[in-house]
Amino acid sequence: MGVIFAALGLLLFAFFIRNAGLAEIAANIRRLGASFLLILALSGVRQIVRALAWTRCFDAQHNLRFRDALRAYLGGDAVGNLVPLGIVVSEPAKVALVRDRVPAESGLLAIAIENSFYSLSVALFIFCGAAALLLSFPLPSGLRMASVAALVSIVFVLGTGFFLVRRQWKLLSGTVDYLLKRGIGRRWLETKREPVRALEQRIYSFYAGNRRRFLPILLLEACFHLAGVAEVYVTLLLISDQPTTLLVAFVLESVNRVINVVFKVVPLRVGVDEAGTGMLTQVLQLGIATGVTLAIIRKARILCWTGVGVALLLHRGLTVRAVWQEAAIASTKRAEMDARS
Repeated sequence: MGVIFAALGLLLFAFFIRNAGLAEIAANIRRLGASFLLILALSGVRQIVRALAWTRCFDAQHNLRFRDALRAYLGGDAVGNLVPLGIVVSEPAKVALVRDRVPAESGLLAIAIENSFYSLSVALFIFCGAAALLLSFPLPSGLRMASVAALVSIVFVLGTGFFLVRRQWKLLSGTVDYLLKRGIGRRWLETKREPVRALEQRIYSFYAGNRRRFLPILLLEACFHLAGVAEVYVTLLLISDQPTTLLVAFVLESVNRVINVVFKVVPLRVGVDEAGTGMLTQVLQLGIATGVTLAIIRKARILCWTGVGVALLLHRGLTVRAVWQEAAIASTKRAEMDARS
């Protein structure tokens, strides 16, 4: 699947490069020049705040130092970017990289909690971006309908999530039980029932006993998105002849979040990022070449941080394959511990 999606993404990438004009894209990149280091620094803020948020999600019995969390975050993201279906490997890999600092069970629980806070912040950010797009810009009917659909979907998801946490509904374990009663995936789901139930209960216990941490964690996640807006704004200032605003940067970054969520299975969002961003900048009167260039610069930034992550792995005497295997072991150990509990 990873190979198929990558191939389709490359075809889409080539199409939009040709459509936008290779010469214009190259000129935009030359305009950026050494200022790319500034873009890289702004994107580094995002790595830092996510790592900090992770350290705030551990229970009182365990503590993870920020520097260890940051190294693991960069290494895990690097593994996720380099292997097929990295969305499955990335988070367990981060836990595997701090196995000598905190127990795997505690690390996996903390990463699950941090991801839930991150998902909430993404939903709110996309909601605000879609609202700003609808209220501030003239849109084609198709894009307007998509924006309205996004708003309605997010309201539904946030409302459901609120009641799930508030009433501690057993959605995940309940779904597993429902499928098992009907004989669907029995051999596979039987081994997942207890781990899912245990993880669900631990997440609810964290929310019930650590409410004072909610605001600091959410503020850190908000900083992640604000750094993304700043990155887009500075990039547009440097590569585009058209005047830009923070509102435009905000909308573009919110659409990038949508692309990341929907097309997570496409490695590096090759092609789909160029297509989505290019079409939106055309609607915003910035030109399709500006959007495609913005997406390419974003990929260059991802590759740079991936290189840093790989370098950190090599410094520890690890390889991408070894961390991938460690991630699988960490997930298996968690399942075994949860089943015993």
